[in-house]
Amino acid sequence: MTEPAGHDLLKTGAALVTHADRGAVRVTGVERATWLQGLLSNDIEALAPGRGCYAAWLTPQGRMLTDAVVLAEDDALTVELPAPLVETLLRQLNAAIFAEDVTLADTSAEWRTLGVHGGRAAEVVARALTGSRPSQAALTVDHLATWTEYTHAPLDPFGRLIGDATYGVPGFRLRVRADDADLWLSRLRLAGATLTPADELEFARIESGRPQFLVDMDADTIPLEAGIEGRAISFTKGCYVGQEVIVRIVHRGGGRVVRKLVGLAIDGDCVPATRAGVKAEKGEIGRVTSSAWSPRLGAAVALAYVHRDSAEPGTTLHVACGGGEVVATVRAFPLS
Repeated sequence: MTEPAGHDLLKTGAALVTHADRGAVRVTGVERATWLQGLLSNDIEALAPGRGCYAAWLTPQGRMLTDAVVLAEDDALTVELPAPLVETLLRQLNAAIFAEDVTLADTSAEWRTLGVHGGRAAEVVARALTGSRPSQAALTVDHLATWTEYTHAPLDPFGRLIGDATYGVPGFRLRVRADDADLWLSRLRLAGATLTPADELEFARIESGRPQFLVDMDADTIPLEAGIEGRAISFTKGCYVGQEVIVRIVHRGGGRVVRKLVGLAIDGDCVPATRAGVKAEKGEIGRVTSSAWSPRLGAAVALAYVHRDSAEPGTTLHVACGGGEVVATVRAFPLS
């Protein structure tokens, strides 16, 4: 029997993905929340245990050092970061501790990250948890179906279960002990998930407009360019590093930045390469950052930075592809 393709799994099944590992920094100490509140762009102090948020850590010039997911536990905050940056960022985080009661520990090597994504994700995860200790009893399919992104709970015997919407469908990430990863893969497959290469689902991340740091965002990116301000920035919290630049752009500049990350639907069968040039009538106005073939749309899709004058949905552009150019149309997220 042929296993369903990734796009079918996301719609009506459960795709099991081995995600590229995120680094994990455990932050303890009585002043952990107020300390991170002054560094990150989202409202860390508002997080109750079991809740989390997406955030950015900025330079004083408003450009990104990294993105982060912050998870509040009873006695700690876990900050998930891009794995290749953890060593450098941990040094910078330690340098930002002065007299605060804060301790940092890099726990990245302890964990592996598995994902279950799709219409049956809650059902599969609940089934995989059957027989877990009493503290897991509340994690029924009906309860999991109510989770918002970054809601989380302890995972037996170790680790964390985290709500995830990377692909624009219901989903969960399981942060499990490295030694237990194979056990959890087997458990989730027995519960009904289908092992799926992550690159087969890249189209869904693009269609959902979810930029990835080190792919679609880097040290030159201002969050407003990437369109992540709705998820990553609190406009009601107190001061944080880089806030002045963000406030100036939003309140004095009307939110206008020179370039914007947009979604493109591309005519024909050609999938453009990363860094492929994007042109308007007046010449080159941007570059592709991610691309994939979308089996759902029957067309290639891409994320690209373009000049703000060409960022309106419906705008027709041209993208370098296969030694020539193809027509591409700017579309609103989620791409359709």
